[in-house]
Amino acid sequence: MIAAPLKVLIVEDELLIGAKIATLLDELGYSTLAVATEAKEALWHVDQQRPDLAIVDIRLKGDVDGIALAQVLLETHAIPVVFLTANSDDATFQRAKKSKPFAFLSKPLQRMDLERTLELLASRLDLQSDSSLDVESPEMFETPVLNDRIFVREKEKMVKVLYTDILYIEAERNYCNLVTMHKTYLLTMPMKNLETQMPQNRFQRIHRSYIINLEHVEALDEFSVTIAHKVLPMSKTYRAHLIGRVRIA
Repeated sequence: MIAAPLKVLIVEDELLIGAKIATLLDELGYSTLAVATEAKEALWHVDQQRPDLAIVDIRLKGDVDGIALAQVLLETHAIPVVFLTANSDDATFQRAKKSKPFAFLSKPLQRMDLERTLELLASRLDLQSDSSLDVESPEMFETPVLNDRIFVREKEKMVKVLYTDILYIEAERNYCNLVTMHKTYLLTMPMKNLETQMPQNRFQRIHRSYIINLEHVEALDEFSVTIAHKVLPMSKTYRAHLIGRVRIA
């Protein structure tokens, strides 16, 4: 199942730059809600349809600059902001920090920087939830918060995978296979990196090449674990720990 793409509001007073960002977002599989050229126009769009994220130029023209707009977006609408900046002086940077932005992106904007920033944000937001950001706790943007799902890349989309649907994870050199009840995703990261993101109360390593979801264990013996009718090897190193976590009558 493909999760709804992030809806992004672009606030940039140079229309050509705004259009370029919108094109990049489309290529990366995200949705541009609108391109606004000033704060007042941006807030009008927010009232019409709340975005998941706003990309805001710090030096907006007009009475309200990007920093002041960001403070309103976060405090009043609980919308995270990514700042666009080009050679800002230290005083401007320090003022911008007080509005607690999710990230800073430099001009001219690089596709890779935008892609990584949005991937990180998508992995921290539950796009299916109606809950908003806790404006009293901005530190939530400093630590990944994954309650019941993880987002993985599939082509140009970020796909939601519920922890309950994951059967096991299989290492494949510097990659790993995330095997779910419905399909298998090839992730371009080592299994040990993915392991740190998975909730320890639900997942257990049983072999140097396998991590299993305890919820889906069907059978086990001295040397193997069966999940979804597939027999997976179990190392002696991890056997005692696994036995200690399952109830045996």
